[in-house]
Amino acid sequence: MVTLIGLGPGDPDLISRGAERALRESAAQGTLYLRTGRHPCVATLKEWGLAFETFDYVYDSATSFEEVYQVIVNRLLERARAGRSVAYAVPGHPLLGEESVRLLLERLEAEDIAYRIVSSCSFIEAVLAAAHLPLAEGCDVRDALSLQLDDAVSREGHPLGGRIDTSRGLLLFQVFDKTSASHAKLALMRYYPDEWQVLLVRNAGVTAMESVQAIPLYQLDRLPLDHLTAVYVPPLPPQLRPKEFYALVGVMARLRAPDGCPWDREQTHATLKRYFIEETYEVLDAIDANDPNALCEELGDALLQAVFHAQLAREEGLFTIDDVTAHIVEKLVRRHPHVFGTTEVADSAEVLRNWERIKRAEKRENVPQPDSILDGIPKGLPALMYAMELSKRVVKVGFEWPSLEAVLAKVEEEWEELKRELAVDSPDRARVAAELGDLLFTLVQVARKQNLDAEEALRTMLRRFETRFRYMERRAAEKGCSLKEMKLDELDALWEEAKRQEPL
Repeated sequence: MVTLIGLGPGDPDLISRGAERALRESAAQGTLYLRTGRHPCVATLKEWGLAFETFDYVYDSATSFEEVYQVIVNRLLERARAGRSVAYAVPGHPLLGEESVRLLLERLEAEDIAYRIVSSCSFIEAVLAAAHLPLAEGCDVRDALSLQLDDAVSREGHPLGGRIDTSRGLLLFQVFDKTSASHAKLALMRYYPDEWQVLLVRNAGVTAMESVQAIPLYQLDRLPLDHLTAVYVPPLPPQLRPKEFYALVGVMARLRAPDGCPWDREQTHATLKRYFIEETYEVLDAIDANDPNALCEELGDALLQAVFHAQLAREEGLFTIDDVTAHIVEKLVRRHPHVFGTTEVADSAEVLRNWERIKRAEKRENVPQPDSILDGIPKGLPALMYAMELSKRVVKVGFEWPSLEAVLAKVEEEWEELKRELAVDSPDRARVAAELGDLLFTLVQVARKQNLDAEEALRTMLRRFETRFRYMERRAAEKGCSLKEMKLDELDALWEEAKRQEPL
């Protein structure tokens, strides 16, 4: 039998009657171990005449906390496997912030070794009492070392550390030195103002040693700290809370409420289609303009469209925004086995091949086989993008020109056919349009063969044309005239001048 005992936060009066009894019984049997003797209650244990061993020697010799915990667990397991009773006492409550206990419990359960937990008051109650914190809305309790400095995820795609809910109080333990305090400060500054007042609580529950100090967050790592230090971060008022993703979800739900915005309440998936397209192109414009501020704003507008559709679906009982994000997270993790799994890849080309292979497997599992390899191409794509996607599909079954030279020959052929249609006295508009379409589609194949994006190539050319034409307008104004008043040879001269200003 393994007995896990809580020593409380530091004041002997906070050791429970059950814990005291377990301590006395195990000490009498010579089976009592303390994680550390550096705890205020230890002096009282000595006054009681209890015999015990501590693992302080492990802290003094080990190179990391992980090594300390493994040595402790292995030592306790050796005794438990031999069928002998052993008691392990830790500060506070055994199940709160005690990594060695967590690891020990995993091993005990895996090896089917019996154990019991004898609790005392945890540091939480002591901190709340010391700081006079009546918590009506609850409180998050975190290991300061577990706070993340970014939105990192594990190899399985799960968030590490989790985000902080600034609408609730936050109580941190493991703020025991400058390094841990600096880590906590940097993590907290992602959510709280630098000047936000936090409470530094030392020796909570230890009579005559207890202290509570209000300090600005930025000073957290500039004051003395030890293993009996905790930090309480009060909740932020609504006006100071970070405007995060779920704030947007909440605003959208409010707009759609019965007493919300009449326009938003009238919208449907169908009526919103045009806005999704418009916002997407505004994002592209911001990218093309290399304007980070505009890009930030336009991405928000595009995100709003996704949240809007998800809110409509939620009202219809179909899905929620959480289903949307869960689906894409699962897909990204599944399609990146070289990041979240053990697959190895040589380059980005292999990444794309794996992506397509996994995607095909998903389609086979989730939906009936399509009637055509062309099924699934969005009909609303711009024409050049649609042409590129069509050609990418058909080449997968070998319907492809053998070389770039063959494509260029086809371009020449289509160009001659278009000229013949235009050369007649009364050109047939439908036939001209057909030949023009053939030529454009063939030109898309040139782009594909060269690994270029035809849509982006045309957009780049249009931006270049617009820049040069605006230059012509400015130069004409400088000469006191407008482009309409100029002759064609003058316009050509201005165009050539504009090209020299920006040759590409």
